[in-house]
Amino acid sequence: MRDQGLEQAIRSVGGVSELARRIGIAQPSVSNWNRVPAERVAAVESATGISRAILRPDLFGTDFQLNGTLDEIDVARAQEYALLSVLLAKAPDADLLKRLENLEGDESEIGKAHSALADSAAAMNAQQVDREYFDVFIGVGRGELLPYASYYLTGFLHERPLARLRGDLFLLGIEKNEDNSDPEDHIAFLCEIMAGIISKRFPAPVGADREFFEKHIKPWAGRLFADLESAESAKFYRSVGRLGRAFIEIETEAFALPS
Repeated sequence: MRDQGLEQAIRSVGGVSELARRIGIAQPSVSNWNRVPAERVAAVESATGISRAILRPDLFGTDFQLNGTLDEIDVARAQEYALLSVLLAKAPDADLLKRLENLEGDESEIGKAHSALADSAAAMNAQQVDREYFDVFIGVGRGELLPYASYYLTGFLHERPLARLRGDLFLLGIEKNEDNSDPEDHIAFLCEIMAGIISKRFPAPVGADREFFEKHIKPWAGRLFADLESAESAKFYRSVGRLGRAFIEIETEAFALPS
């Protein structure tokens, strides 16, 4: 019988096969888990946005200390990207909405965005958010927004930005799940890649997160999130747009500092 933390992780991404894909292991391995193995906690945390304190409270509890593999800033960055990836890949289910209600904010811009997201999650149910996701990103014919780099940078899908991205993904040894029909330049997939690079789930050279951000996210993602904040069909996703915009601004400023 699976423990609560593993169950939440599986539900948050839509199933065992998707969790296995996101952390880069075979589906039967995850199927055999009763709880998240200690050596897989960081990867599952980055892939799902669920805190390690929830995944393995027996090891980390609420006041865990980082083991030195990642510093606190990189853990927070990976979690933010993972959360955005989960929310932008598909509409959150009832369990994830309930967890989002517990997000805590502060007086910083991203802290206020967390508070707004918590309020939005509390104000809507899963069915309402699912319908909103359809209207914003899918629609009848097309959604209000097309969250792809090629579209934002050229006005068309499947253009040169996608080809450049695929070249860089090949060099990093990263492949898209064949079950996912979306082009790789979907913002959810790009956020997932950033979470994986930062958390070291994907082997990459030092500075790969900066290079990937500068080439594939910085040129357009801020505009997408700003558009999402003002989308006519959006209520819950306006708060997602606010969080994404604030986070991209923080990443942009941080990468602009001398290394």
